[in-house]
Amino acid sequence: MSAQKDCEFLVKKARELVSVDSCAAKAWLITARTLYPTDFNIQYEMYTIERNAERTAPAGRLLYDMFINFPDQPIVWREIGVITAALRSDSQDKHAQFLRGLFETLPGRVQCEMLLKATEQCFNTLEKAEMLLLLLKRFPESVVQHGLSLGETLLDAEASENVDTPVNCFRKLFVCDVLPLIINNMDIRLPASLMQKYILKAAEFYIGYVTRGPSADGQLQGSQDSGNLKSPSMSRGSQRYVIDGLSEKSSLVADPWERLLELLAVVGVRCEWQGDKGQRSFVDMLQRMKELCRYLPGLDGETRSRYCSQVVICGALTLFRSAFLYVSAVQPALFQGHGASSGPWILVEDLSSVYSDVDLDKGPVKHAQKKRKQADGREKTMSSDDEEGLGKGRGRHILVSKTEMPNWSETLEGFRAARESWDLLHSHDALEAEFKKICASWKTDSWLWFRIFLTDMIVFQGQYRKALSSLHQMSAVQQHQPGQQSPSGQGSLEHHRVLIQQASCHYALGEYRVHTHLFHLTITSLLPAVTSGLPQYSAFRKGLKIYWIMCKCRAFMFLIVSRQLRAFADNRDDLSLGHVVVLLQYDWPQGEMLFLKSVDKIYHQGSFQYENFFNYVTNIDMLEEFAYLRTPEGGRIQLELLPNQGMLIKHHTVTRGITKGVKEDFRLAMERQVSRCGENLLSVLHRFCINEKIIIIQSLP
Repeated sequence: MSAQKDCEFLVKKARELVSVDSCAAKAWLITARTLYPTDFNIQYEMYTIERNAERTAPAGRLLYDMFINFPDQPIVWREIGVITAALRSDSQDKHAQFLRGLFETLPGRVQCEMLLKATEQCFNTLEKAEMLLLLLKRFPESVVQHGLSLGETLLDAEASENVDTPVNCFRKLFVCDVLPLIINNMDIRLPASLMQKYILKAAEFYIGYVTRGPSADGQLQGSQDSGNLKSPSMSRGSQRYVIDGLSEKSSLVADPWERLLELLAVVGVRCEWQGDKGQRSFVDMLQRMKELCRYLPGLDGETRSRYCSQVVICGALTLFRSAFLYVSAVQPALFQGHGASSGPWILVEDLSSVYSDVDLDKGPVKHAQKKRKQADGREKTMSSDDEEGLGKGRGRHILVSKTEMPNWSETLEGFRAARESWDLLHSHDALEAEFKKICASWKTDSWLWFRIFLTDMIVFQGQYRKALSSLHQMSAVQQHQPGQQSPSGQGSLEHHRVLIQQASCHYALGEYRVHTHLFHLTITSLLPAVTSGLPQYSAFRKGLKIYWIMCKCRAFMFLIVSRQLRAFADNRDDLSLGHVVVLLQYDWPQGEMLFLKSVDKIYHQGSFQYENFFNYVTNIDMLEEFAYLRTPEGGRIQLELLPNQGMLIKHHTVTRGITKGVKEDFRLAMERQVSRCGENLLSVLHRFCINEKIIIIQSLP
């Protein structure tokens, strides 16, 4: 008891002298340590003085002594815990740097043993994994002993935690930190099946990471000043993203596609894949897989199995990477870090030929005044520099505008590579079966972005029934995901995509009433303000088979015009002709030739009745034509364009015997209409589509 009191007295005396005379305090403790070498409190007090003074070497020596002589003291492990936390942290403050420097003074053997024992003290799986990972990175020789078990521990923890996304803290540590250490260590013997399992785990994580939504897990945090997460040809470093359980820095994954390609190259070498002698690009890899597929029918046994595994894994990764490249260009708002300044773009069947396909009844050449307008060639609206035909396949073409989509070449290349990868994976039953297993494991049916690609691919192939089925699946996926709002806040852009493509497919199948109904649903949900400031012409037009359109009212209007022209070609009545005249104002003068033919038809039949004329026709050229038809030179055509004009004619005939009153009403109406020529045309057409929806649909065959 007296010895304990003596120790306490000496420690107390040293504490009193620390702030006054540190040398004297150290002398007291040296004396105490000499007298009582096994007393922990004396040694810890000496360490505390050196640590507080941030003297690295003396503090390191004293920590080493305590670790060797007093390994069971909780205070020692508390200190070690503080030091290892500093080793794992991103902090650059002075004290954290001191603690890291203190650890560096310890002998390597002691560092390794200290980290191992510190790992045993951890009860939290994530903290234990980070501690062991610290050991593996500092002492590569320990990877053989602890690497594989650490990887399996992380995967087991992920499974037991029932996380709903592959982008989680356990998978991130496994894929980005542990897996490279394991597969690059040739002393660790891994069966091919295990390496293939690991590369698929890595691929699922990286794909999930680059395709995460703009508010994934609610962890979107402002703008990011550092880090450049590269996806193909575009930066993804404009927004912060923190994985639950990790720090912001630890959540950062730079160059995800390049990292995946590096892992794949190592796995290819270790699995003895054909042609994989090192890293290659995804484009080269796809070409190599095409070559390997030619040999599959003549192979059997283990060789065939190895070839199939190589083709499926490489083909699947090329598919998803290429599909992401494509969808991030046509629907950028789906992904975090991608601005929505361009797009979204929707792939639809080409309808631009309707202006020339409608065959009106031919009659004598109309009046010379307007004949000149027809002959002056104003129907030419685009130069050859505005469009480029690429993406050919089975006679199908996609025409794009270089000015509207600067990265059009990469977009089309991504679409082509993704389609070829899909075809490759479905070229043999064995490949398709293995690929379906991967899709089922990754739950790709819930990936909205991938469903967009699949739908576009089916539309491109002209399989409209199958495309409608795919669009129904897309709608189902959207119901389980938060919709992306358009800049004006009117509904989901993805929902509009579904409606417009459904309408396009129904049109191609000849189901015109369904087609027009769907377009009216979309038009009704979009305000005219959406179209303000847009260029006069759609960005994608006049394709041989299919083309891209902007997800805006203008594009929908064009497709409604297309259908109404078909209806008029079938019905040829005044109501259908009136609808055509209203809708031909869109994209004027693209439909001017057809309008002039319509005027010829009115001229030959001698009359025309359309009471909605002054509600919706504001095009000055059209007004001029109809005014001319009332003149003696124009044929004195009877035009009933005012509401209830038939009753007015009867009234004026009874009271005056002539129709001067009606003529005056017509003249005044025309003057008022000319004053409306400056109105926003798309607002007028938008109002027409909403107000006359029932009449338009009823006029369809």
